[in-house]
Amino acid sequence: MTTKSSGRRAVLGAAFIIGGATSIQWSSAIVNPVLHILAPSAASSWRFLLGALILLIITRPALRSWSTEQWRSAAAYGAAVAVMNVCYFQALARIPLGTTVTIEFLGPLLVAVVGHRSWRHTSFAALAGIGVVCLGHPGGHLNAGGVLFALGAAAGWAMYLLAASRLGGAAEGFGGLAVSMSIAAVLTLPFAVGSLGRISHDPWLLGRMAIVASLSIVLGFMLEMQALRNVKPSLAGVMMAFDPAVATVLGAVLLHQHPGLFDLIGLACVIVAGIGVTADQREKEPSA
Repeated sequence: MTTKSSGRRAVLGAAFIIGGATSIQWSSAIVNPVLHILAPSAASSWRFLLGALILLIITRPALRSWSTEQWRSAAAYGAAVAVMNVCYFQALARIPLGTTVTIEFLGPLLVAVVGHRSWRHTSFAALAGIGVVCLGHPGGHLNAGGVLFALGAAAGWAMYLLAASRLGGAAEGFGGLAVSMSIAAVLTLPFAVGSLGRISHDPWLLGRMAIVASLSIVLGFMLEMQALRNVKPSLAGVMMAFDPAVATVLGAVLLHQHPGLFDLIGLACVIVAGIGVTADQREKEPSA
């Protein structure tokens, strides 16, 4: 692959990641008011259930022609997404949001450093990590359970990056994503059972969760999968720092959570790191 073609794919991958982050974080702002009605884990489970249903209707995957490799890739992706989300919500119940996000970002950061061993790439990855720490404002009020769940979310995020890249290469289109999200929905189904009566008798709540599922599970993960079809997981691992940066910007615009000095420093670090690894993409790298 030529340098020009590789650079174009890197820019396209960054655009898809920013688009996916925007869609997912926007859905978080929409779901926030209903978390006092549905427990966080139940809300996550309903998001998977509704998102998987929408994806199955849209894509109608031809499962009879699937190979063993496609099923393995879909299963790995679904399990990774389920672990990442369940651990994330459990960590949020125990430790502050900023600390949770900071610890969770260790997953893609590790993929970025290990998957591309060059001083320039490692430097950009470290800069992205510093930016996420500034955005997260980690502090006290920690407990062992919360930290362990956050580390579990980090491991899930790392597995997600690798599994999504593998699935994107094994299955064309988004049929693989539909199957993977269906697997994640089955794995997290126990969290939704207790709220079935409440959500089935509240059209407003069901409609809001359908919008959340469309923005996050459908549009958000579609865009991220397209990103991982264009760039290697090690490159995407640095670009994923855009996620908390986008959350900070949307928090200011939608929730009137105005950024402070550390937020602005974090945004600057993340933007420089993201632009740096995108511009530094010079040649095609082997897939994970």
